[in-house]
Amino acid sequence: MYSFSPKLRLYSIILIVVGVVLFGIGYALNHGLDDTAISHWMESVHSKGHEAPTHSSELVGPQDHNAHLEHAKHQIHNQPLAAIHTFAVFAFGISCCALFFYSIQHAAHAGWSIIVTRVMEAIASFIPYGGALLVIIMLLNISGYGHLFHWMDPELTDPNSPEFDVILFEKKRFLNIPFYAIRTLIYVLGATFFVLKLKSVSKKVDENKGNRKIYASLYSWSVGYIAFFGFASAAWAWDWLMSIDPHWYSTLYIWYSMVSCLSTSIAVMIIISVYLKKKGVYPQFNNNHLHDLGKFLFATSMLWSYLWFCQFMLYWYANVPEEVNYFFGRFEYYAPTFLPMLIINFLAPLLVLVSSSIKRNYKVVTFMACVVIIGHAVDYFNMVMPGTVGPYWNNASNALLVLGSFVFVIGLFTFTVMTALSKLKLMPTGNPFFHESEIYEYPF
Repeated sequence: MYSFSPKLRLYSIILIVVGVVLFGIGYALNHGLDDTAISHWMESVHSKGHEAPTHSSELVGPQDHNAHLEHAKHQIHNQPLAAIHTFAVFAFGISCCALFFYSIQHAAHAGWSIIVTRVMEAIASFIPYGGALLVIIMLLNISGYGHLFHWMDPELTDPNSPEFDVILFEKKRFLNIPFYAIRTLIYVLGATFFVLKLKSVSKKVDENKGNRKIYASLYSWSVGYIAFFGFASAAWAWDWLMSIDPHWYSTLYIWYSMVSCLSTSIAVMIIISVYLKKKGVYPQFNNNHLHDLGKFLFATSMLWSYLWFCQFMLYWYANVPEEVNYFFGRFEYYAPTFLPMLIINFLAPLLVLVSSSIKRNYKVVTFMACVVIIGHAVDYFNMVMPGTVGPYWNNASNALLVLGSFVFVIGLFTFTVMTALSKLKLMPTGNPFFHESEIYEYPF
């Protein structure tokens, strides 16, 4: 059994408190801005020659000064909710991907990964908490306190309104508030049900060693979650991320956003496993298991890079105005974060993790896991911020809000995951493949 150390518990609580304090300061700065300050920011952006819209919906409706000012006010006041939304979706996706990876291992009857399954279960235990954050954000948006989703404005789908948007009117059957709320609850409650069920069945497998019927049940529920995740992860990418810019769409986007979380999830598995090994409570975990986790970290990083490049290349080649606008705003306003993240998420894993021997080095693989987590956090920042806060991201209030949200989610995630891990039997000795995992040795 792993015991949640008081020191780590204290650190996680400190992170939560520091995150809340930073977010609170950023919120106060953000809501202290008046129309004069916002107008000054808007004029400053335009004076630098930046005219490309960050959001395709900016091209619809009146284009006078007052309309631009109103839009700028919405974008600037979106900063608090956009910051917490970014990392809530990211952390929820990481925990769901951990359960997805866990289910794949059981559905494939994989032997090498059984020693790591309790770590996967602990990471997946964050699902209800991350889901609760997303439900709160959903309620704030549908009640009008938040304006992250442009399509929720009823004026845009009213044919008699000067703000009428024919594209959003055509998408109204899917993008409407009641259906959005129902879908969010389905994602959260469905994933919560599966994590509780799979953990329960896994415990029964451990307690009833050799019972094939119970193990078959674990296989069946794993396949069920894979099917649920396949549809739900695609739909929540549409709802929570892509519908931020409802005029734009990509058939690759759902895979792109999911693989970003999957790669991060494997990075988190590596960090926790190495930490437990260092604490001396995980002697069965060795460099062969580390090698395979490192191999998956390398593979998912390359898959993410492939999807990013495919999406970008096809849009660049076709040069369709409705599609390339997604990249114009990011190139123009988010140059410090958009392309540089390729160095972190693609080039660094490619150069460091390509060697088989390097994947057995605890320090190097752990360091790369940390790099990947930061890189994909930046990736999610680039997914959410341009369509919600536009060009008004590079300022003190937004920096504090983003940093506060990130630190808060890390603290909450650490506290939840390590608490869950301390309640689990670290070695699933009742699993029929446990011995195979214990003696596993990578042949190359």
